[in-house]
Amino acid sequence: MTKVYVGMSGGVDSSLTAALLKEQGYDVTGVYMKNWTQDLPGMKCPWADDLADAKRVAVQLGIDFKVYDFENEYKHKVVEYMIDEYKLGRTPNPDIMCNQEVKFKLFLEAALEDGADMIATGHYARVKDGVLLQAVDTNKDQTYFLYRVTGKALAKTLFPLGEYTKPTVRKMAEERGLFTAAKKDSQGICFVGKVGIREFLSQYVQQIPGEIIDKKSGKILGMHDGAIFYTLGQRHGLDIGGGLPYYVVGKDMAKNEVYVTTDLNDATLWKDDIRLASVHWINQAPQLGIYQIRIRHRAPLVSAALTYDGENVVLKLNDEQRAIASGQSVVIYDGEICLGGGIIV
Repeated sequence: MTKVYVGMSGGVDSSLTAALLKEQGYDVTGVYMKNWTQDLPGMKCPWADDLADAKRVAVQLGIDFKVYDFENEYKHKVVEYMIDEYKLGRTPNPDIMCNQEVKFKLFLEAALEDGADMIATGHYARVKDGVLLQAVDTNKDQTYFLYRVTGKALAKTLFPLGEYTKPTVRKMAEERGLFTAAKKDSQGICFVGKVGIREFLSQYVQQIPGEIIDKKSGKILGMHDGAIFYTLGQRHGLDIGGGLPYYVVGKDMAKNEVYVTTDLNDATLWKDDIRLASVHWINQAPQLGIYQIRIRHRAPLVSAALTYDGENVVLKLNDEQRAIASGQSVVIYDGEICLGGGIIV
């Protein structure tokens, strides 16, 4: 009997994953990854409740249950990476780094060492012979967050939810009487719960006031509490009153200045070519040609011509795209196959 360790987060997706695999005849063990336990001012970290929920479902299913403590590694590999990137004025994605470094590396290695044949998670994605495919539910598809996982790791991974839509998953969990069937999906940063990125960062970086400057006129329009908290294309949270809405079109980290405009057609906001570094291919690198790319999670797929410049990738887009910020990930697809991607320079 194939032994599968399921990453159980205490949510409905991973609960149903464990239930389905047990029904399919696998020898299932639930594993809660303890990645983050720190409370933030005014925000209690939900880890203890999530652990209790995961344990409760494991008892309900009659499967073994373990806790893997990755908190130390998580802090170094994910949290510090994220803070360092923001300090440089970039816009990183901690969920992508978590999948690369923790779920499909640390968890996989620990599970295999512990006697598992495979691992499984509640991600909305499909995998076939180590090839990553988009989920049937394109609205919930999570391949954007999985593009830095290796084909070797995916060959040892099961994604049972890839064939279902989210409403179906809820219904199936309900039919099985799973304790977490009606539990709301977690929001905010992947490891902290409901807290927003601004609140989280402010615990680790000093809030230094600086000027918000109109890019065209050079006029000072107001003050901000740190350029680190703003990202390209941002409209909300600027607190500049009156008239047309302002958009962030740039920032100078050394001067701690944020530049804004009311001009939605400002050239800084729109690009028709993207350069990617830290490129990762799940299997082999694709040939030159036309592919589909996703600039951020839930963004529509758009066509782009892919070429190489040394180790970097250059993408030429048919249509200009808005708010392409350095540090963000661009993920590249060939039809339903997720090939990999890279980080915007």
